[in-house]
Amino acid sequence: MAVTISKKLQSHIFQHVEGTFPNEGGGFLLGTRAGDDILVKDAIHIDNIFETEEQYHRYAMTPQNWANMEDEADSRGLTLIGYHHSHPHAPAIPSEFDRDHALPNFLYLITSVQAGEATDMRAWTLKADRTAFDANELKITEGETE
Repeated sequence: MAVTISKKLQSHIFQHVEGTFPNEGGGFLLGTRAGDDILVKDAIHIDNIFETEEQYHRYAMTPQNWANMEDEADSRGLTLIGYHHSHPHAPAIPSEFDRDHALPNFLYLITSVQAGEATDMRAWTLKADRTAFDANELKITEGETE
């Protein structure tokens, strides 16, 4: 699977997760799918509702957030394609917690944040049997994603 995101949108995500450091930050991804190609068009940040003392390594949102984002995507002619979150002081690789809470066919962009700076972003999708994630090709474009 190939995932495309604009440099501008990637920078927007980086700014958000750097701002939530040393805690995890995240949000939803809106875009389009065409076969094995995913185009990320927008990232909408959602406050972390996980227990405050656990936010340094956990991220969660409410079911209402999900419903609102599905409505938002529909109203804009887009699809709720996934979500993004950060891993403070850790690599941009899914954790066991990520796998336990992931959905098949959903895109996960994970950003490593080291010393307050976003250093790496990787794209992942959960295998259908839920045993692991597949790494996806991440293409960063200079212009706006159309």
